[in-house]
Amino acid sequence: MPDDLWIIGISMTKFRRYDDKDLIDLASEATLAALDDADVTVKDIGVLAAGCLYEANAGVGQRLQKQIGQTGIGVYNVANACATGATAFRVAAMAVKAGEADIGLAVGVEQMGKRGLLGTTAPADRDKPFRPSGRYGAVGPIDGVLGTSLMPGTFAQSGMEYAYLHDGVGFEQFARVAEKNHAHSTLNPLAQYQKAFSLEQVMSSEMIAYPNTLLMCCPTGDGAAAAVVTSSEKLKAMPGHVRRRAVKVSASVMTSDPYVPGGTVQYDVNTLTRRAADLAYEAAGVAPSDLDLVELHDCFATAELCHYDNLRLCPPGGAGEWIDKRGPWRDGEIPVNVSGGLLSKGHPLGATGIANLYEVSTQLRGEARDRQIDGATVGLTHVIGLGSACGVHILEKASAAT
Repeated sequence: MPDDLWIIGISMTKFRRYDDKDLIDLASEATLAALDDADVTVKDIGVLAAGCLYEANAGVGQRLQKQIGQTGIGVYNVANACATGATAFRVAAMAVKAGEADIGLAVGVEQMGKRGLLGTTAPADRDKPFRPSGRYGAVGPIDGVLGTSLMPGTFAQSGMEYAYLHDGVGFEQFARVAEKNHAHSTLNPLAQYQKAFSLEQVMSSEMIAYPNTLLMCCPTGDGAAAAVVTSSEKLKAMPGHVRRRAVKVSASVMTSDPYVPGGTVQYDVNTLTRRAADLAYEAAGVAPSDLDLVELHDCFATAELCHYDNLRLCPPGGAGEWIDKRGPWRDGEIPVNVSGGLLSKGHPLGATGIANLYEVSTQLRGEARDRQIDGATVGLTHVIGLGSACGVHILEKASAAT
């Protein structure tokens, strides 16, 4: 069974709203670019994992094959909330690791348009408001009364809980996260928005769910990302230019929610992230201090601040102080979301997990141009989908991993 996994090709489209392309157009664009990046063809692929949330039951992987080439390989269509792309990557990677394929392809794609504020609670039956219904026998709508499944409210609550438990965290610290990511986005041509905002502008924009203002919420949009993964044995037989640019997957971890008090009322985005991070660090044999950059799931500014702590990037309870001293800025202690993060880069749900892998891989290859982090050799990616699913990957530059 192969021990090591390597990314040999990876690509992403620019994230934005596309009126002239459909879902399969976007998936094809990213896939063909990733295959070209790996110097392989669709005939070399042994397994395909396609991640898409909004068309999860529509055979996206098979439809993609009809566009780029049908070779009869196994196809896995994946949906796992906002962790869909990372899950697709892990499916392809695990197939290679199990020896079922020499080369795997993972694709994440979404066409959201302006849809957003996703929730998981079905509408109440207004005609019979006092009849117990649903799994918990509610006699009326509970969203907003007993917790909420709407994304702005969920992540606002997570941030407020962190602020309640730890000193030095308030509205300004959360806003500083957005200020940073919007600034970083100006160097990323693939970001949906590339515009810097002052701290005052962030804090004075329209309030969505305190403490998250409009500029502290990620935009919806369209886009795709794709990755080609292979084993060490197969990599040895590939051309030198492929081997030199290969990026080692030192850890690939997926977790779900353990039971926590209150977890049935309000999603807990912290416990599964901490567990995934700890397992990834152990598997890769690295410490948080070894990281040269991190791409984490900043669907809202409050989420990013909490995840500084969850991913062990700062001392316990020290996320507020860390952002105040510019620890996660591109010139700080551990650069976080140098791509602009979801807040600026965008968040087409199925594509995000692989897009994060694209950013870290590009940095480790030394190909990030104006946004390059000098000397980057180790990076971490993180995504979380409510429900919940958390994916953490640790990547290493080829020369650093051998």
